[in-house]
Amino acid sequence: MDPELNAFYRFLAQPLFFRWRFALALCVIPIALSFTLPLWQITIRSPQVDRDLTLAVYAATIETGNDGRDLHDINVLNHYVGMKPIDRQDLTDLNWIPFGLCLIAILTLRCAAIGNVGSLVDLVVLTGYAGLFGLARFAYRLHSYGHNLSPDAPTPVAPFTPAILGTQLVGDVTVTSQPGSGMILIGLFVAILGAILAYHLVVGRREALAQAATS
Repeated sequence: MDPELNAFYRFLAQPLFFRWRFALALCVIPIALSFTLPLWQITIRSPQVDRDLTLAVYAATIETGNDGRDLHDINVLNHYVGMKPIDRQDLTDLNWIPFGLCLIAILTLRCAAIGNVGSLVDLVVLTGYAGLFGLARFAYRLHSYGHNLSPDAPTPVAPFTPAILGTQLVGDVTVTSQPGSGMILIGLFVAILGAILAYHLVVGRREALAQAATS
């Protein structure tokens, strides 16, 4: 085997640098806070309603503005274009998000306590997969809502995919979708996790090069 590659594999089996274990453990705080904050926020403006309608997606539920009464108005607008009503019972994806976040938090604490560089790589890969899977499911859910329209809608529109990010005009309704503060905290967790991994990999490569040069 290539001496440089062999040295790098040995480095993957090394414990994490002690000072970075604390930073890794602190990464769990943003994950914990994200449970209480919206992951995604949607704002709807329509000439038929004299105020902005808001819908916030949390890790396990959805909440709407005006003490929850916005949900009725949102579903009325959905009815006009043929979309099915928004119902928490139909949003089964929200059932697994808390478990996924808890699992990542537990694995992060385990990695901080007894992990090595290889387990940190596994944690980053798992986190990236969970994030991409969650976004893909969110995109699929939006696509399903916008493409399964009733042919008997009072105001028929062409099938569409609601915007995941940004502003979209559907008929005379303007919809703005953006990450919530909970998703920003998860992004902070991912950024710190990636920075810790990058530091270890840079040092690992240096050590591998140094060992290869002396062998």
